[in-house]
Amino acid sequence: MATDQGFIGRTVGDRDDVMLTLLDNMIWPILALVLLGVLAFVPQTFRSAQLILWGAVPIGLLVLAESLCLLSGHFDLSIGSIAGFSAMFTGMILGTCPSCWSLTTSPWIGFAVILLVGSVIGLVNGVMIAKVGLNPFLQTLAFLIIFEGAKTAMQTQPVTGLPLVYTQVGGTPRFAIGLMLVAFLVAGLVLRYTSFGQAVYALGSSEHSAREVGIDTERLIILIYTISGVLSAIAGLMLTGFVGVVPPLIGEGLVFQAFAGAVIGGISLFGGRGKITGALGGVILIQVVQSALNNSPVIDATQIQMINGIVLLLAILLYSTQSKIRARILASGAV
Repeated sequence: MATDQGFIGRTVGDRDDVMLTLLDNMIWPILALVLLGVLAFVPQTFRSAQLILWGAVPIGLLVLAESLCLLSGHFDLSIGSIAGFSAMFTGMILGTCPSCWSLTTSPWIGFAVILLVGSVIGLVNGVMIAKVGLNPFLQTLAFLIIFEGAKTAMQTQPVTGLPLVYTQVGGTPRFAIGLMLVAFLVAGLVLRYTSFGQAVYALGSSEHSAREVGIDTERLIILIYTISGVLSAIAGLMLTGFVGVVPPLIGEGLVFQAFAGAVIGGISLFGGRGKITGALGGVILIQVVQSALNNSPVIDATQIQMINGIVLLLAILLYSTQSKIRARILASGAV
């Protein structure tokens, strides 16, 4: 009898493990279904796979930034405005348009400035949350509004006349795609195999417990938001290279796509769980959907924003369902 009970217990346990693994990797069958659907109804979307991946680079870097914050139990609503403001600020310094500041034509100074701007904004975000104790939602919402407003106050026309080397970084498809993939690879390895990665997951699971085991949570939060700011600034650089100028609306609305990509990719809204490979799957899915909408003859350009909102809602519903199934499995295993 005891042997039978042991066999049944192991079988149920194995089945639960399989279910949990499927839940953790749900993005891949969903992505396969979306690819088949797009191939059937909007096949012209796949005329250039390279173009889809190239267009995914800025949003990919923003998804990476958002995923890092979410894994730590926080989130960042300001990533899109950081990307836009840092790109516009640097463009005003480098550009030769009539209303530009035109302080230098060195692309290397441009690279340094855009990274510095992004990292400083991210650093301030982290200090205000970790040291001052502001709510992450309110802090990053305030910065979203402030830096979108500051960007518009600086310039309302496209910034042109940028140095060729500066725009080539994001304007060279293979380099830009390679940079995004390397960023995901490095982030995945760091989160999986380093003490920093373990600390991020521990912070996301329980800030109190992380502090109890000796993790300097304040410094970790500041570091996470600083990295998020740097990744957002690189996304701004990639956006600039993709279009060859700095458009006045650069970065606006991207935070919602980044949020949807991370959640669809399996990153927990409450921290401590999720894989960077899943987030990469979310990036590809979001970009394929976006490309299909742009190529669809029955979707008007004015409807795309509404459909993006529906995609975000579906992502949240998917996450909610996934969380309930996971909780039910874990509860049954604990009985």
